Amino acid sequence: MNTPPVRQCLQIMEDEEMLPNIRAHSIMVARLAHLLFVELGKSPLKDIPLPAEELILAGALLHDIAKTPCLVKGCHHAKKGRDFCEENGFPEVGEVVREHVWLFDFSPERYASGHFFAKEIVYYADKRVRHDSIVSLAVRKEYILDRYGNNDPERHRLIKENFNNCEQLETFLFTTLAVEANDMQELVESHQLPGL
Repeated sequence: MNTPPVRQCLQIMEDEEMLPNIRAHSIMVARLAHLLFVELGKSPLKDIPLPAEELILAGALLHDIAKTPCLVKGCHHAKKGRDFCEENGFPEVGEVVREHVWLFDFSPERYASGHFFAKEIVYYADKRVRHDSIVSLAVRKEYILDRYGNNDPERHRLIKENFNNCEQLETFLFTTLAVEANDMQELVESHQLPGL
């Protein structure tokens, strides 16, 4: 697996002229995703497989790598981000990026066993970060509905369905962890990214 380290991801963000607010959001998503990884390692459930730390970090930092150009061109930033990662030799990171908006393989059976992939950790972390602040899923859902719902009932239905899946994922995730979902804001304040 070819995964760029944190400093290389930050350089890619700069080289691709990521907007400062998107960069700040991506760094906070990475901090939260990495904190979740650390907490999974402390889980009272023994012998649960952990996703690759490097993949979580790179996927979180680069999840919005195509958002800046897609704001101008009107493209789907998750697909464009996956393409960017694949073209640059990071196909595993590209798959995490592709699924940060919507999980294509939602697997309650696997989550119930405490087994989460990097893509699920990044997806969940992204849903908990509005701009560069950690918020509840309910607050983030309202923001997404207002910002991207376009008063379209079908878009609203899909957004609500997506957040329903994320709420289920949150329940499984925090059943596995020894901390609570409401603890994340406080815990992430002192959590720094490794490699900086």
